Amino acid sequence: MRIVTIGGGPAALYLGILMKKASPKHEITILERNRLDDTYGFGVVFSDATQNNLAAADPETYDAMASHFAHWDNIDVHYRGRVITSSGHGFSGLSRRALLGVLGQRCEELGVCIEVCTEVTDPAVYADADLVVGADGFNSTVRGRFAAQFQPSFDERPNRFVWLGTTRPFPAFTFYFKRDKHGLWRVHAYQYEQGHSTFIVETTDAVWRTAGLDKATEDETIAFCEALFTEELQGHRLLKNRSLWRNFVTIKNAAWSHGNVVLVGDAAHTAHFSVGSGTKLAIEDAIALAGALQRHPDVHTALTAYEAERRPAVESLQRAAQVSLQWFEDTERYMSLEPLQFAFNLLTRSLRITHDNLKVRDPKFVEEIDQWYADQAATQSHVPLTTHHAPASDVPRTTHHAPPPMFTPFRLREMVLSNRVVVSPMCQYVAEDGMPNEWHLVHLGSRAIGGAGLVFSEMTDVSREGRISPGCTGIYKPEHITAWKRIVEFIRLNTSSKIGVQLGHAGRKASTQRMWEGMDEPLPEGNWPIISASPLPYFPYSQVPKEMTRADMDEVNADFVRAALMSNDAGFDLLELHMAHGYLLASFISPLTNQRTDQYGGSLENRMRFPLEVFDAVRGVWPAHKPMSVRISAVDWAPGGMEPADSVEVARMLKAHDCDITDVSAGQTVADAKPQYGRQFQTPFADRIRHEVGIATMAVGNISSYQDVNTILAAGRADLCVLARAHLWDPYWTRHAAYEQGYPLPWPDPYATLNRYRPRT
Repeated sequence: MRIVTIGGGPAALYLGILMKKASPKHEITILERNRLDDTYGFGVVFSDATQNNLAAADPETYDAMASHFAHWDNIDVHYRGRVITSSGHGFSGLSRRALLGVLGQRCEELGVCIEVCTEVTDPAVYADADLVVGADGFNSTVRGRFAAQFQPSFDERPNRFVWLGTTRPFPAFTFYFKRDKHGLWRVHAYQYEQGHSTFIVETTDAVWRTAGLDKATEDETIAFCEALFTEELQGHRLLKNRSLWRNFVTIKNAAWSHGNVVLVGDAAHTAHFSVGSGTKLAIEDAIALAGALQRHPDVHTALTAYEAERRPAVESLQRAAQVSLQWFEDTERYMSLEPLQFAFNLLTRSLRITHDNLKVRDPKFVEEIDQWYADQAATQSHVPLTTHHAPASDVPRTTHHAPPPMFTPFRLREMVLSNRVVVSPMCQYVAEDGMPNEWHLVHLGSRAIGGAGLVFSEMTDVSREGRISPGCTGIYKPEHITAWKRIVEFIRLNTSSKIGVQLGHAGRKASTQRMWEGMDEPLPEGNWPIISASPLPYFPYSQVPKEMTRADMDEVNADFVRAALMSNDAGFDLLELHMAHGYLLASFISPLTNQRTDQYGGSLENRMRFPLEVFDAVRGVWPAHKPMSVRISAVDWAPGGMEPADSVEVARMLKAHDCDITDVSAGQTVADAKPQYGRQFQTPFADRIRHEVGIATMAVGNISSYQDVNTILAAGRADLCVLARAHLWDPYWTRHAAYEQGYPLPWPDPYATLNRYRPRT
């Protein structure tokens, strides 16, 4: 096979090595515009897991690389005059020049042809090769030549960074967060060889401009950073190597191959340096491509297999990198956190390290964060801290431990939750004329017995006309009070859970079929009139709602007030107003569903006017000692709709009107939305609101494991975690989480024999 690789970076060299080892008959030519020792940057980083992959792919090359490694296990976070250290992480640094030297020598030994100082302007010249590999980096000529086929996208990030070196040998992966008169600066530093370290300085565009660095030369940048970080450099100098201020650009391609041409490394994809090096991605591309070519003699089949295997791993890392880079873009948001929580928040920013994973790496650090969190919870809830045994066998340990974060109490007014797990409101569609029945008793009662701190009713409609479907529950008739009270009292008498009611009105999404018959689809018959902020149907073929008049608003307001009074009579502990998912109150908030020209349309302040009127009216009749929450959609995921910054203002208004906590969801406003799903995909919205508004938040959305819950809470991203599908799958989810973590969650008296059954450790 004749392979021509354009670009002579690590991916090209590693691919050449692997293919020549597979068969010396392969004719491999690498074309590089620069000399191999003329490289940008200073050092690269490999995790222990990546090193294992490299060792398995080619032990000889790995051993040669490893002889140059600088290894460390610790991460040091310098913040507010303290150094917080976390151990057990396992990284190695390596000079980029040394890496290219090792790979180049291996290529030479194996007979790979490397032509340096060779500029390729048109990859089509090599069309007669069996395979053309675009390994020519960020500014890829190959990608540009076949852009129509690869369909690249470029996301330029707002922060500015400069890649520097220093002679100070940092003993750990080191983060600095330092303020000066211009603003906040971040430093990522690590040793890549004996006596030399990478020193990346990052800041916001505004701080960069205020400091005058938008006009600075390379030497002026060095002088500025040496003066700024005199204490941190400890007498050492900074080094430059094309050290210009840049914006990071995330590159993605819809396809990685076209005909006999394939992209690898930065030509195909980039991931922010705060998560992993581009070199790691590039070399792993080379390993996967070489493996596919060896398994499949046909090039087209091999390239298809390569992308199918490699793309999921790359996209997973890019998602983690996206979350990580946004953390560094928004670091100012977290500067009020206490040092221990700040460090935990930093370490878990990408979602790849969780509370449980960090406990394996550094149990002492997690023990400290758990103790700190439990102390904070005790102060906030006015509930004395209780520790628990974590038995390793039938004999309890003498050492007591703070509970996991999810099993700490939380207070809202006079309601105290025994833990931070919440059963999300989940419509069941089995009521008749709003009446809850035995299904609801078992559904909610079993999840309360299952140990959750707070159980929510499904969206409970304030009028018959406000129901989503004929099967939705309501609280608009006196008989409803008795039915709900039966459920509330069962939970109160038999469990430690609290129960909240979520009041709502479906608006333009009313009069639709049950979920399993057709979600949001109009009823085939028996429709009732519907109302909304504006006369806009949900689907083009849906019923057109009536635009609400002032009289309609007064009627709906009265319905909410009546429902709130009934909810109190039923004994609910908390009341939540549903202002999300495109239902009636949400239809006023989103500009996509509110096209009014009166005082209830236009600006966000105007669009919030009616929802706040309802909130104030309900708060006025809901007992002062009982808390109220509001569910909001933080983003519409549709052009022209609500954005996260808008939801911050919504939460700010709610806080000003005495809302106790926001339940932060997203989307479901319009039918053509394009939500960005993923693990904990809505948690960042709760995180932002909590820190920028200073209001308690509930996080919801693809939170499925107790590791997720503990991580979200300990990092300060939310105060409560709301789980839906996990509780449908396992009503005893909270108890199982307690068992897995060795936490003794007491059982109700009828199950008291299980209190002698020791949790796992």
